[in-house]
Amino acid sequence: MPELDWNLIRSFVAVAETGSLSAAARKLGSSQPTLGRHIAELEHVLDVTLFRRGRQGYVLTEAGSLLFERGRAVSEQATSFARLALGAVEAIEGTVRIAASEMVAAHVLPVMLARLGMEEPGIEVEVVASNQVENLLRRDADIAIRMVQPAQNELVARKVTDIALRMCAATTYLDHRGRLGHPEDLQQHDLIGFDRSDEMIRGLERFYPGMTRHAFRFRSDNHIVLWEAVRAGNGVGIGQLPLIHREPGLVVVLPDLPLPVLPVWLAMHRDVRASVRIRRVVDFLHEELKRYSAGAA
Repeated sequence: MPELDWNLIRSFVAVAETGSLSAAARKLGSSQPTLGRHIAELEHVLDVTLFRRGRQGYVLTEAGSLLFERGRAVSEQATSFARLALGAVEAIEGTVRIAASEMVAAHVLPVMLARLGMEEPGIEVEVVASNQVENLLRRDADIAIRMVQPAQNELVARKVTDIALRMCAATTYLDHRGRLGHPEDLQQHDLIGFDRSDEMIRGLERFYPGMTRHAFRFRSDNHIVLWEAVRAGNGVGIGQLPLIHREPGLVVVLPDLPLPVLPVWLAMHRDVRASVRIRRVVDFLHEELKRYSAGAA
């Protein structure tokens, strides 16, 4: 049996997981013809048919299914090897990939990372702006800023702080519609909230009996869009207290209204915590996020 090229196994696993050459190519950052050649070469070397090709895409044959689990194990071992190699790097230079929510990525991180650039010019930063939990296990990111505590045993997580949330509105809106003195006054105002989620409805319904999604004159599931709607004067919404204080045109309304806090966690894979550059960025973000939550950044 000739020695197998690892790239052939990697391509096989990606096609098996995604069901198509195009999706696998996007996942690996490769091209569809390249993956097609890899699959053909692997089938030739092994002398087996790995996939049935049809309208439903690439479906594993019985032989392919038997090899898939072993191939995935090899893939995970290779990923682990890469993580360990990354953890052994000592220089404070190179790329660090940070995953964060849309709001944090757009409105919180840029100011912090500008300071990091001045302190550590050798570090390049990639920011993944997503409200989905990024997969640190497979190196979708090196560091994740999360609003929930990570549960995976392979991850190292540090609780950083809690960010206060407050109801807020633009002064232009309040000048037109009037101030709010009591939570019940929300019923007389335009609200800004989620489209499909009922999280805000459940949180406010004791002050707003019979509240439905139609209470929100402006609705979106994108947090950045909601924040910009508040800034533009579309109504009353919820914002992070440090961000509200940054905006001269916004004010807190109903400051005593009980709202949950936003917990902040920093997480990374155990295998990369020895990396000097990743450790440096984690420590930097830890201090910066604490300063931000205290209104000092």
